[in-house]
Amino acid sequence: MSAPTLPAKPANAVYVTQPLLPPLEEFIPYLEKIWDNKILTNTGPFHHELEQALCDYLGVKHICLFTNGTLALITALQALRITGEVITTPYSFVATAHSLVWNGIRPVFVDIDPLTFNMDADKIEAAITPQTTAIMPVHCYGRPCDVESIQRIADNYGLKIIYDAAHAFGVRHNGTSVLNHGDLSVLSFHATKVFTTFEGGAIVCPDAKTKQRIDHLKNFGIVGETSVVAPGINGKMSEINAAFGLLQLKGIDHALQRRQEVDAYYREKLATVQGIECHTPSDDITNHAYFPILVKADFPATRDQLFQYLRDNNIYARRYFYPLISDFPMYRGLASSAPSNLPVARQVADQIICLPQYPALTFEQIDMITGFIAQAAHLGPLLTTAACNK
Repeated sequence: MSAPTLPAKPANAVYVTQPLLPPLEEFIPYLEKIWDNKILTNTGPFHHELEQALCDYLGVKHICLFTNGTLALITALQALRITGEVITTPYSFVATAHSLVWNGIRPVFVDIDPLTFNMDADKIEAAITPQTTAIMPVHCYGRPCDVESIQRIADNYGLKIIYDAAHAFGVRHNGTSVLNHGDLSVLSFHATKVFTTFEGGAIVCPDAKTKQRIDHLKNFGIVGETSVVAPGINGKMSEINAAFGLLQLKGIDHALQRRQEVDAYYREKLATVQGIECHTPSDDITNHAYFPILVKADFPATRDQLFQYLRDNNIYARRYFYPLISDFPMYRGLASSAPSNLPVARQVADQIICLPQYPALTFEQIDMITGFIAQAAHLGPLLTTAACNK
């Protein structure tokens, strides 16, 4: 049977993100070294080099590289021996909650803050039960959580904290890396992220003993040729992915600067569009990984009408995050998923659109995107929602 034919991409399409790829000839020397030493995986020289380079760049003590961010989340929970219930956010990518379920843990959702879209720290204590063992917040869109309040609560109740920091590469809080907060922080290096290794992820940990346990868990629990000490998995990053990460790291500062320029230009162009609210920038150093807008009630069209109008004009924005995790069938039956428990998250999910944001996005493309938003405001109720949920 032949493989299905994928639909052709429109030549002028603009997608929500685009990976930053260096010139191919710059990657060839890395591949030649891999071909010469014949080491493809199992924590080879590029793997070790990238771990140290990331520690130096991010300002953290220890990093464990993984084949993707989801396996890193699953392993982080194993490393801290988390059981029972974990308090988390419904406003995230599903991997956040899936990692809990894969460990036999019950997610308990709490509402989000209306300004930051992060877990509302004021709602955490009411969700704690005798079965609660940890908190898993998300630095949504790269904006730091209220790390001080969350730490105080965790200390008071003897809870662990694992931060889903998939969006937070390079983000700083009060002058230091936000990744140093909590017991562990988990990064994603997926192709859609600010820093990518094609596919990849990492766990940031505070001490060598924890790193050693995580390194064992990501390699089947093997500690020697004839010794296995834990029921680990295969989560190792390959040498090709690590090599690409080293090359990516050389251009990351320029990429972050360009993202900041894109963010500023969007804000300038959308400042006078009634009913469009740009997500409030943080006073902390952010990475501008996303450009989220809210389509408010006074915009002349609905969020889904605007979303579809952009699609009809080859602008592939995304509704990150809609639906809420708590609305998916495997989570809908949880008591904490009740709509009355999550009013802010539900309102944001119904208004959110993330516009294209990546270093290669031009000001001309932003002019086009924001022009279509202005046109949608003019057309208003004439827009169709017929294909919104295709």
